[in-house]
Amino acid sequence: MPRDYDISNNEKQFVLEALKQNLRLDGRKLLQMRDISIVVSPEEYGYVEVTMGKTKVGCRVSGEITKPYDERPFEGIFQISTEISPICSPFFESGQTSNSKQSADEVLISRLIEKAIRRSNALDLESLCIIAGSKCWSIRADLQFLNFDGNFIDISCIAVITALLHFRKPDLEIDGDQLIVFDTNQRDPTPLSILHIPICVTFQFYNPNDNEENIKGDLNNELILIDSNLIEERLSLGSMTLTLNKNKELCQMLKSGGLNIDATLIIKCCSVASKLVDELTTKIQKVLKVDEEQRKSGMESELQVVNDR
Repeated sequence: MPRDYDISNNEKQFVLEALKQNLRLDGRKLLQMRDISIVVSPEEYGYVEVTMGKTKVGCRVSGEITKPYDERPFEGIFQISTEISPICSPFFESGQTSNSKQSADEVLISRLIEKAIRRSNALDLESLCIIAGSKCWSIRADLQFLNFDGNFIDISCIAVITALLHFRKPDLEIDGDQLIVFDTNQRDPTPLSILHIPICVTFQFYNPNDNEENIKGDLNNELILIDSNLIEERLSLGSMTLTLNKNKELCQMLKSGGLNIDATLIIKCCSVASKLVDELTTKIQKVLKVDEEQRKSGMESELQVVNDR
């Protein structure tokens, strides 16, 4: 995470009292996300910028032909690279001097998104195989954090899955022992095989009571909120990340330590996350559809100009 971000006692008390009254500093309710903006590049396939409040992430997906792993000769390769730098916030350090906590956060985000997409079979790796044991597509997603105000995990997942859906790889053909890769001017590039759209939703937990009530009591009135900003994230006593798709399938759940949470509260979180995933999936599909229509209209205009000549 970032360098130490000092929060005064007055600020801490004010934020926690507001949360008890179902209020947040930016006027949202506890279970309300910030406005999300998804912008795909009109010039190249596979580049997406996602903005969530003041948090902003860019993701570029690229592909190259390489040799598959020996233990997985029938599958392609999918990798995620993350970079947290001072560009997004002065609380972070540059790569060469970054502290171990910051490096651990980069690894955590990479592994979380990789599990959400690869291990849930959202990206069909077998479809990336070209020649078994010899050649395959290696797909790489590079995450660049542009601005930070909390909730890197959720926005990163949205950026990566949208970039994968937007990406197109060159069409190819196998002629004997020869592999022919066609230029985009020769053949239309082909999309990746995405079987479902997993989306991460992270919950932050706060304890309005004492620790004894949290551990032994029956009230179960711990405060939960989603899409936390920087201050809320720093004051949180625990977090849990759920990864679901529109089919209401739970692909992943991560809760590492922190406040004790009852099973009924986890079920409530799953219900809340499911509704949000439906809304986000619809938004992603709408953005991609608009981009596709604009590209088609652009191509039709170019063809019309050629015909007129």
